[in-house]
Amino acid sequence: MSEINGSSRNASEEPIYNIGVVARMTGIPVATLRVWERRYGFPDAGRTAGGHRLYSENEVSRLRWVKSTIDEGMQTSQAIKALRKHERDGRILSLETSMSGSLAQPAQEGSSLDTYHKRLIGALINNELDKADLLLGEVLALYSMDQLVLDVIGPALADLGEEWSTGRITVATEHLASAFLRQRLIVWQTAGPSTHPIRPVVLACAPDEWHEISLLMLGVLLRRRRWPVAYLGQAVPLPDLAKFVRDIRPPVVITVAMTEKPARELHNLGKWLPEAVKTGRPVVAYGGRAFNTKPELKEKMVGTFLGETLLEGADAIERMLRETTALTV
Repeated sequence: MSEINGSSRNASEEPIYNIGVVARMTGIPVATLRVWERRYGFPDAGRTAGGHRLYSENEVSRLRWVKSTIDEGMQTSQAIKALRKHERDGRILSLETSMSGSLAQPAQEGSSLDTYHKRLIGALINNELDKADLLLGEVLALYSMDQLVLDVIGPALADLGEEWSTGRITVATEHLASAFLRQRLIVWQTAGPSTHPIRPVVLACAPDEWHEISLLMLGVLLRRRRWPVAYLGQAVPLPDLAKFVRDIRPPVVITVAMTEKPARELHNLGKWLPEAVKTGRPVVAYGGRAFNTKPELKEKMVGTFLGETLLEGADAIERMLRETTALTV
């Protein structure tokens, strides 16, 4: 705990904000600040003569960085450890940096995204899930959620498929690794910063489509951008999808097919959502590997093709949402 009197300090280190003000500035509830201080010795609060907590501008910046890192999906204890490690290593966390969750300085040698991807696949192939979990936390401390999803998890999943198809790993190992990554993606999709005040985007796999990881990754990218998501997951029958859409009235409906048969099933979507065909509301879009490898499958599809990559898809959906909802944030 820092002392208020007795030593000189610059303005950014002077404890001036009470706990209620800090809660409003950071979005962290007062009760949470007290729990963190008791459990982790963080944040570092000064005290008035009457024993009331006061916080400096620097401490507010540290709190904002930790909160943004937690919003990215890291556990509280890991976020605080990451903050302290960055400070020990001499990395500066500016106010701007604290809001983005990324570092002002580039990652150290040996901690590039490609290196992390290789370390992750090594841990997963060896069934070392604790090690894989720590690696994901380390990446989130250095990079954005988009970079983690697109440049670490995406390549790792591709490698897993290659290792399985060539017989270098067993089905059991592939399933364990995929389940581990799937669980993390689900958590990240449901957590994060507050969402825009609109109805959620609907994400659904085509009928008989059981490959959902890419759709989960897309949901995480959208959630990180503050778009609310209603994730329906694997193999959604079109009548059920249509009923759900009418019940919640989403601005945009996204369907994904990774293989040909489910993609052909999506050709019938207009039959179940005739209002979307007639009025353009809700906006309908689609994507997936099936449409990349067989472009002719797009010819009978209702809606807009999202592009060949996840990032193209996320950008396209964001444009649709801003146009449809007239959001300017």
